[in-house]
Amino acid sequence: MTRYRVSVEIRPREGILDPQGRAVADALRTLDFREVREVHVGRYVVVEVEAASPTVARDRVTAMCAKLLANPVVEDADITEVAAL
Repeated sequence: MTRYRVSVEIRPREGILDPQGRAVADALRTLDFREVREVHVGRYVVVEVEAASPTVARDRVTAMCAKLLANPVVEDADITEVAAL
């Protein structure tokens, strides 16, 4: 078994109200960053897992996202990296 570091980006789904993102966008415009159109606030999660291959590590973390790490009704979770340690 090899240890893998799996990076996951979790963000609000397109079309879902993001009040935190809206507040950040409004604050940036108030600070004279008038070019800001939208901001989406999400989470970045790093999970270290033991797995037989990078594919197995990705599949296991995808299952973790579906069951706990992300709310599939309002959030999208994308695995951005799988790296052997």
